[in-house]
Amino acid sequence: MIIAEGHRQMNETGYARFSAREVAKRIGYSIGTIYNVFGSYDRLILAINGCTLDMWRRMLEARLSAGSADPLRAGIEAYFDFALQNRHAWTAVFDFRLPEGEETPEDYQVQVRSIMEVTVRLLTEILPADQSERARALAPSLLAIVHGHCFFKLNRTFDILGETSGLEACLARVRAALAEV
Repeated sequence: MIIAEGHRQMNETGYARFSAREVAKRIGYSIGTIYNVFGSYDRLILAINGCTLDMWRRMLEARLSAGSADPLRAGIEAYFDFALQNRHAWTAVFDFRLPEGEETPEDYQVQVRSIMEVTVRLLTEILPADQSERARALAPSLLAIVHGHCFFKLNRTFDILGETSGLEACLARVRAALAEV
């Protein structure tokens, strides 16, 4: 219940305006109860961001399992669609940082890596058979290309630059990068 309300609020307000007190108020709990459950504000944010990552992974997997004739396009469209539909929750995953020296919990690392694993599976599927072993090495860079294009689309930077379709520009850049493999 706490994570569900926290995620709803994060998606509505964004990380900068997120309030654990407001979450507690909306579910009828005290802020102390939330801190007792999660141990800290940071752990609450990790739990909410973990929920976002799980939703994101499920959407990516669903789109990719739909059997598109162009799985690369389907994957990139799913990335853009999730970010557009869940703008504030999606950006919170990238805006939040644990304090210096604090280790990221293993369960959260697994959730982050799950997005990369979907990307690796997609690349393994679309790369020529003799290049498929390169999927794991290529995945972070290609995901960074998609992320950057998606971020520019969300923040309307592409509008300022005169780019009419961030998704098409992204797809072209990823295809060009894959052609160099």
